[in-house]
This record gives sequence, structure tokens and C-alpha cells, in this order.
Amino acid sequence: MTTTRMRVLAAALAALGLLLGAGTAVAATGEKIPPRPEQLRYPKLAFDVPEADGFRHVLSNGVVVYVAEDHDLPLVNVSVRVKVGSFLDPEGKTGLASITGRMLRQGGAGDLDAAAFDERADFLAAQISSYTGDTGGGAGLNCITPVLDEALDLFFSMLVSPRFDADRIEVEKTNRLEAMKQRNDDAGDILAREWQWLMRGREHFTSRYPTKADLDAITREDMIAFHRRWWNPRNMLITVSGDVDTKAILAQLERRLAAFGDRGESTPWPPPKPEFTPVPGLYHVEKDIPQAKVNIGHLTFEWTDWDAKDPYALRVMSHILGDSGFTSRITKRIRSDEGLAYSAWARFGIGTWWPGIFRVSYQSKSSTVALAAKLAFEEIRRIQAEPVSPDELDTARNSIIDSFPQRFNSPASTLSIFAEDEWIGRPHEYWTHYRDRIAAVGREDVQRVARQYLHPDRTVFLVVGRWDEIAPGDPDGRASMAEFGEPTHLPLRDPLTLEPIEPTEPTD
Repeated sequence: MTTTRMRVLAAALAALGLLLGAGTAVAATGEKIPPRPEQLRYPKLAFDVPEADGFRHVLSNGVVVYVAEDHDLPLVNVSVRVKVGSFLDPEGKTGLASITGRMLRQGGAGDLDAAAFDERADFLAAQISSYTGDTGGGAGLNCITPVLDEALDLFFSMLVSPRFDADRIEVEKTNRLEAMKQRNDDAGDILAREWQWLMRGREHFTSRYPTKADLDAITREDMIAFHRRWWNPRNMLITVSGDVDTKAILAQLERRLAAFGDRGESTPWPPPKPEFTPVPGLYHVEKDIPQAKVNIGHLTFEWTDWDAKDPYALRVMSHILGDSGFTSRITKRIRSDEGLAYSAWARFGIGTWWPGIFRVSYQSKSSTVALAAKLAFEEIRRIQAEPVSPDELDTARNSIIDSFPQRFNSPASTLSIFAEDEWIGRPHEYWTHYRDRIAAVGREDVQRVARQYLHPDRTVFLVVGRWDEIAPGDPDGRASMAEFGEPTHLPLRDPLTLEPIEPTEPTD
């Protein structure tokens, strides 16, 4: 017998022994094993939401710091959130915020050029990162406790005195240019871009995509100026978790943040809202692909009242309709029952600073795009027309409630929630009441919010694929694209300029 087979046999015998031992233990306690797994019953999970106030501190310069001590492992996580984003990009230089956030880490810092900075971080086994997105940026440090002081020195040299090495900037620009050239290679990228424009318009900062001209216009001096203006303690919030002493780490942060001096200014906050109203209708972009990609949806609303009850009913409704994998109606109907798509889902999103989006998304072979859409609309109207079943309601509520503690499954994730609350003005009571409010959702609540907030007759319907194969529908005649109105054919765009490069009408 080979060594591998002996190991497999030993493992199998060990597992069998554990099972027999477990059975003996159950028998010894007099407990009876149910004949079917769905009959298993477990005690109710006890979990109390941590109180944010116990972790919150304010430095002398006004910077809020959340600290959670965790001495199980000699590891420390530091996260610095910064109120920066693409909403600060100047005209003609879309992408400046993003590339500045990237080059903070990649371009060296202090007395260390880019290569020396990388080498020093590797020597300390410290993971250091930086980024900027649409509505937020930041930097992160992960290191072992014995090198914390040295790692913090390196980390804050990056935050305070980034070098923006010219050679690394050129490499980054080259990489971004190559990524631009591939914008039309993936139909999913085309779908995402056109969907964003259809839902938010082209003027909102979330809808501005950098072009080659933007990239060429951005200089090293622009990055230095952007960093000095916006990356400063006025716009920062810090979280620290791990093997630290709270008093000591606060003193460390106080001293290092002083290196910023009084430079920079406060970010205009919150970011500006989009001023655009989507135009419902059927839209198409021609792309020679075997499976079309589809988004269907409409705007929802902004969450302005944290005591409102409807968002909880909408969370349950969304879970049942399409946001819970194979147990959700749209996924089950389109994928499991009909086999029309590998991926099909729906989600009702509520916006933080502006309206969110309700979206149904799937990909399907060209001839079944129309049928899948028809089934999705049927499910939307069904959840409006009749109450969900008691089993569906219980499954959805229990799933949401039982998964709730996972949001707080580590000190780092817990502090991230507290920081987000601070950022967007969400009260801590949102979390303490969350499960009770989900549990209070009834069948009539789900039907009511579906009727009030879902608008199947006012949707934007976007499909990317081969129109000559999509339009006729399925061979059995169950559905065709003619049922959804006259299409507006959108052009494929030059990946470097985002200007139209093809006729809007698909060729035969």
C-alpha cells in the first residue's frame, strides 16, 4: 500500500471514529437524532451589537479614531479613511483622484524612492496600500506587533510625504492606457458603462470615465497639488484593531499626524447628487458575443430617515425576489426552472446620498434574452399581486437575521462599520434595532412595498449582444423583444475617446 493510500485510509478511519464517538455521546445524553436534516433544531444565536462609544476617541486635532484591542495574535491593522474621490477631479483631468491615490503607495515616500520603499515594506513584512474611489479614499497598514513602530514610520511617510516618482507614474499611465484599450473586449464592461450613463447621465462624477486625453493631461505636479490640498487630517478618520494598547496607539497617531501641519483644506461633503432623470425604454449595444448581457431597472430613493420601516420590508422583498441565490424567485425561475442563464439576480438598492437602483441582471443566449426578461417581469408583478408564502417570508427573515452577526465577525470589520456610520451619519441604533425590524416584516408589508416601490412599466432595459439573434426571441414563440418596445440602438465607442465608432443601427 502506498504512503498516500495509507494516509487516506488513516484519515477515513479517524473521521469514522469521530462520527461513532459523536453518536455515542448523543446516545449517552439521551438525545434523539431526527430522521431528516430539516428537522434539526438549534438554540437561538445570542449576539449583542457592540457599542461604538466604547471604541471611539478624538485626537487634539479633531481626527476621530476607533480602536479595538485584540491580543489573540501579534497583528495590527490600521485603516485611514479620507474624504477624497473622483468628485474632486478637475475638468479635463478625470482620473486624477484615482491615480493620485494609487501613486501614493507606488511612488515612494520621504527619503525612499519607489524601489527602496517597496524593499523596506517587504523587509518589515508590512502590507501597505492606498486607493481612491468615487466617494472615498484611504490607506491601510497590516503588520506584526514587533515592527509596529517602524511600520507606522513608513506608513505615515507615505501619507505625509509621498514622492510620486516620475518613472512609476509613467508605468502607471502605461498600464491605465492599456486597460483603456481593452474597454470593449468584455461585454460586461460595455454593459456597466452604458448602464451608468442611462441611469445617472454623463455629467455626474460617477459617470465620468477617463479618456486618453485626460490621462495625458494629468501631470506629476497635479498629483502633488491634489495630495497637498485634500489628503490631510481635516478629512481623515482612522481605525486601529489588533495587538495594541489604546492609550499608546493614540499617542503614536497624535504625534505622527502633527507632521501634516496646517496644510490643505476640508473637502466639500457630501459629494454632489446627480441631476438626471433616466428615460425608460429598450436600449441595445451591438456586440458579437455568444451570450447577451442584460440589465433592467429603475431608480429607487435615498435613505434620509433612518427610523423609516419600509427599507426593512424592502430588504426582505429583495431577498425573496432575486437577492438570495437559488432560493430567490427570479434566480429559480430563470436559471433553475428554465435553464436560461447561469447567472440571474435582482436587487433593490437604497442610496446613501442620492437615489439607489433596483436592478435585474442576467446573461443568456441570444434567443432566450426576451423569454428571460418576460419571466423576470412576471415575477416582479407576481410579488406585487399576491402575498409571498409564509415559508418564503420565514426563510428570508431568518437568513437576514442569522447572517447579521457576520458583519461584526472581526474587530476590523466592526470598526469599519462604525467608521462608515460616522461617514454617512447613520445612527448606532440602526444596528441595535436591525434584527427586530426585519423580524417584524409581514407578508402584507412585502406586498405593499413591492407595489409602492417597484415600477416594471418604467424600467430602463439594456442589452448588449447580437440584435439579429436577440430580437426574434425563442424558437418556440414564447417571447420576443417586440414585446418590450422599439429599441434605441446605442453606438459602440472608441475605447480611448469614448466617442461613437460604429453606426447605431446593427448590421444584418
